[in-house]
Amino acid sequence: MTCANSLNTAGTHLGRIVRGATLALALVVTGGLPAAAQTFSDAFAGFGSNEREPIQIEAKELQVQDKNQSAVFSGDVVVTQGDAVLKTQRLVVRYDGSAAGGVNQKIASLEASGRVYISSKDQTATGEHASFDMKRERMVMTGKQVVLSQGPNVVVGSRLTVNLKTGQADLEAPKSGRVKVLIQPNSAPRTQ
Repeated sequence: MTCANSLNTAGTHLGRIVRGATLALALVVTGGLPAAAQTFSDAFAGFGSNEREPIQIEAKELQVQDKNQSAVFSGDVVVTQGDAVLKTQRLVVRYDGSAAGGVNQKIASLEASGRVYISSKDQTATGEHASFDMKRERMVMTGKQVVLSQGPNVVVGSRLTVNLKTGQADLEAPKSGRVKVLIQPNSAPRTQ
């Protein structure tokens, strides 16, 4: 294998790690929106989630603010759907349409803050903050270290921005550092 082929293979695998970890985040907090699942389904089958599975949310406290069209879950928040899990200290869900409890509600945005952890099968994403803008179909995860992993492979930066429609992902380095990638030999998924 040539050096160029090795770099191309590593770059392809890195893209799969980033897209896969992003899908886990998207599936857990959006309830498995079909558009997100279709965008990433071929990249990481391990993050596939059945949108028909129930979403369970546990927290120490829930405040529904009808006037602000929002629901705030706080204190050891755990969101589960199938194999996908989101853990954070605070999750704010903002709605468009009728009030938070209404039939025509539509999620406008999600804000997870405080030790954000997302996992599905062998894939995880961690950071301090994650936000989803459903209208713009964009997710941003930030922190001193945003860590994406699949099995033994790890990607580290400080800001991950993902276009949920196209799958385009950008991982930025911290101001005083660099993006770090660790890809273990023979860990790349086989392509046919």
